[in-house]
Amino acid sequence: MYRSLLVSGYKPHELGVFQEKHDQLPFVKEALKEKILAQIEAYAVEWIVISGQAGVELWAGEQTVQLRQEGWPVQLAVLAPFFEQEERFPEAVKALYEHVTSEADYMDYITRRPYDSPQQLRQKNEFLVTKTDAMLLLYDEEQEGTPRFYQQAAERRSDYPIIYMTPEDIEDSIRSRMDDWN
Repeated sequence: MYRSLLVSGYKPHELGVFQEKHDQLPFVKEALKEKILAQIEAYAVEWIVISGQAGVELWAGEQTVQLRQEGWPVQLAVLAPFFEQEERFPEAVKALYEHVTSEADYMDYITRRPYDSPQQLRQKNEFLVTKTDAMLLLYDEEQEGTPRFYQQAAERRSDYPIIYMTPEDIEDSIRSRMDDWN
């Protein structure tokens, strides 16, 4: 049983997504929703935890809100690394951040000040790995990116499971959906 599951992964630009209306984004979101639901069912996950980072985290937050609205017993916690994280987001991402944080069951800040140092991001990774039971990470080691920092924090904890989701998992989700249509 994992009471709390940290969800993270690539930022939008690392996946080639440069706008919220990207053609492939609905498939990414649906694959995330399926993977989160599988964890809820398999491990009795009660809380999905994100830091509100643009990309996989906000999309996972959005999908968690949808699962809750569909009746799944899951709650969403957003633990942002610092005040005003969303200030540098493009307008569409800022709107998604505001939607997700307004729908979250719990919202707080890890460091209670605006951004002033990369140390705040390292603290975020360590804090969230320490405070959760496992992590769902959209990451492929052959495609380097920012998720490696969460991975490194998790690997320092010998008893911390990492559940990987790869771009191939998203492709499989798309193929299965297409098979359903045929």
